Amino acid sequence: MVLKKKKEIQVDAFFLRQQQLEKLQRFSKADEQNLASLLLHCAQLRNGIQQIQCIKQIMPLVKKMDQNSACDPMVKACLDILGQIYFSLGTKNPLKKVLASSLNSLPEQFMMSAVQSFVSCLREELKTTDVYLYRKVLDNLASCMEDFSLGRASVKNLYEEVLQFLQKSLLDIQEENRQNNGNRIVQTQLMHDLLVAIKVSMMLVQKLQENIQGSLWKHHESSFVWQSMCSLLKSSTNFLVDETLLQTVQTTSGLAVILFVKAMYEPVEELPSLVSDLLLGSTKHTGVPAWFVSNCGALCTEELPDSVLLFLCHGALAMLEWKNGSMGENGEKLLLDIVSVLLSLSSELKESSMATSLSRILAIWTNSALAALVSGSPSLKIKLNGNSDAIGKLLEYIYTHWEHPLDAVRHQTKLIFKNLLGIHRTTITDPNEKSDPFFARLTKRLLSLEWHVKGKYASLGCLVECVGTENILQLDGTIPAQILDVMNDQSLAPYASDLLETMFTNHKARFTSSSQESAWIDQWHDIWVSPLLVILCEGNQDQTTYIIDYYLPRLLRCSPESLSYMIRILQTSADANLGSCRTRGALGALMACLRTARAHGHLELSNIMSSGLVSTECIKQGLVHQHNQVCIDALGLLCETHRSTEIVSVEEMQLIQFFMMYNLNSQSPSVRQQICSLLRKLFCRIQESSQVLYKLEHNKTKLDLLEISTERHPLGILQQYKDFLSSVCDRLFEALFPGSSHPTRFSALTILRSIAEIFSVQKGEKSSLQAARMGGVEENSFMPAI
Repeated sequence: MVLKKKKEIQVDAFFLRQQQLEKLQRFSKADEQNLASLLLHCAQLRNGIQQIQCIKQIMPLVKKMDQNSACDPMVKACLDILGQIYFSLGTKNPLKKVLASSLNSLPEQFMMSAVQSFVSCLREELKTTDVYLYRKVLDNLASCMEDFSLGRASVKNLYEEVLQFLQKSLLDIQEENRQNNGNRIVQTQLMHDLLVAIKVSMMLVQKLQENIQGSLWKHHESSFVWQSMCSLLKSSTNFLVDETLLQTVQTTSGLAVILFVKAMYEPVEELPSLVSDLLLGSTKHTGVPAWFVSNCGALCTEELPDSVLLFLCHGALAMLEWKNGSMGENGEKLLLDIVSVLLSLSSELKESSMATSLSRILAIWTNSALAALVSGSPSLKIKLNGNSDAIGKLLEYIYTHWEHPLDAVRHQTKLIFKNLLGIHRTTITDPNEKSDPFFARLTKRLLSLEWHVKGKYASLGCLVECVGTENILQLDGTIPAQILDVMNDQSLAPYASDLLETMFTNHKARFTSSSQESAWIDQWHDIWVSPLLVILCEGNQDQTTYIIDYYLPRLLRCSPESLSYMIRILQTSADANLGSCRTRGALGALMACLRTARAHGHLELSNIMSSGLVSTECIKQGLVHQHNQVCIDALGLLCETHRSTEIVSVEEMQLIQFFMMYNLNSQSPSVRQQICSLLRKLFCRIQESSQVLYKLEHNKTKLDLLEISTERHPLGILQQYKDFLSSVCDRLFEALFPGSSHPTRFSALTILRSIAEIFSVQKGEKSSLQAARMGGVEENSFMPAI
């Protein structure tokens, strides 16, 4: 085992100018620590981590000051410097977040002075005129408004100046981008700066909505805030319709347009109608405010570009309030108009990024519809019922896109289907989904599709969660066996195993919650375990491999107690299948189940052997079976465990020696490689468990050791390990006689190399086995190798 060195966290330290250091020195006291001396010490550190620890000491010191300290010039000077430090730090520097967190607990008597200091620093920031330095100012504005009360108060005091800066930054970045047309590197940087500027503008409107709206209506169109908001709205509209910009900029601009119009539009009840008119191309200038036409005129056309329609739909879904029916009938109409527009775009937007955006926005629509239906009108429930035209078209979209080549589209399509089921369930009054005609019709349609249709699996899984597994099985009880039959195709195996897990987990949950406390487990085994055992015994190599890899571990995780049922059934029929070389047979199925169960921590081999559930002879038959995979599974049962430090028992070591007597000369290269790999795991387990044994031996008192039997004494186990490894090495060296076959030589040399690598001892060290033989506890020879 190789231990990776833990990567050290690097934090950039901050530095103060000479003038700031001199100011702190004037207020510092040599005989006692005050705020100035603490800050001075912090600034003189050259390690960011140490500075973080130092900053955390500021608030405990400040809280010890009396009420009159708020007027102390020293405190004012320190707050000024703290503000300058905050605005100088990069947005990703942990020091910035630590400083903000500390200042959030600043006592009330210091808040006014601290706000004045931060306002002064922020005002200086807003004077920046270099377009390539705007990003730093924008990042600072965003940081101030995120979980930082002092920063938010500073922005609130300067919100008109902040609005002016944001207005100017959007125009300047847009112009700089135009002038650098063709310079892709510079334009990409400017695009990201523009995106941040739009996001900060939205954040300002959302965080300080009351301030801004209060100023908007004071003088309305003559007010500075109103004019600034109009400028932000116009810029966002221009970005929305500019297809030369990055798609993320256009998407965010769609959000910004709806947010800004929502803040400015009166009466707010008419806003959904305005958005509907924009989407449907039915805006009439006579009924729209002049300020909207002058700033958003590019949107007041009969045919907007498809991308603009898409991003406006996104903006409306994300920025308007769909809960509690707050938008009334106009809001319900807008909800239906949005889905109509989105579905009409699905046949137009084929480019991958746009198709992905469309699927994501449709998923958002389903979430908004669910929110609206909670308190929606009866008419909306009728219009979004599973039998409605809108839901029918959504289903067609799902059927068309559930096998889309893009993972993101397939994922969103599954989410749309799941939410669609929830939408219909919200619209019906009968709480029994099983008898609902829509669910019944949908179930029959999905089951009628061929199993090679991959989209069927995820949708059927969603339906199972909605109506229950029993309802599906009533229509066709052979579904579990049908799905297992599909698992001979590796491309379908993951989908099939996901669906099976959903079904048997749901089925078990329904059984355990019902009154059938004792009878249900037999029925559950008949449905989910028995078909599995039949295929494991009689299925072809590929099918059984995929079932063991994908399905069996999930079944055991859901129902570990089913393992004893599997063992009992397979043990009963094992004799009749011995000698089969084309299929695993019952013995091979048993070895596969035991190996998987032990590897996933559901089985203690010593327990089932001591209880007689599985005999040593049975495992020996598996180790020398004619079917190669049965041999490998039997060996894997001995070598693979859930815990890498589990002690190797005497029975396991004897079985390994038995295996090596008959299998070193395997003619299959892949089988030889698997044998060597599994034995290497066993040797690693011996090596790691020996470390645990030495620690146990070292920590136990003599009285404790007397209470342990000789066989289970740590040194006794280590002696057994030594004898085992010596025997294995002897057997391997004997196999290298002159004239031995190539397979035998390959296996023997590969296994010997593993032993040499795992149990290598550095020069001058004693191995653990040597220490054990010499009474190693007394010599403190607790070596990592044996």
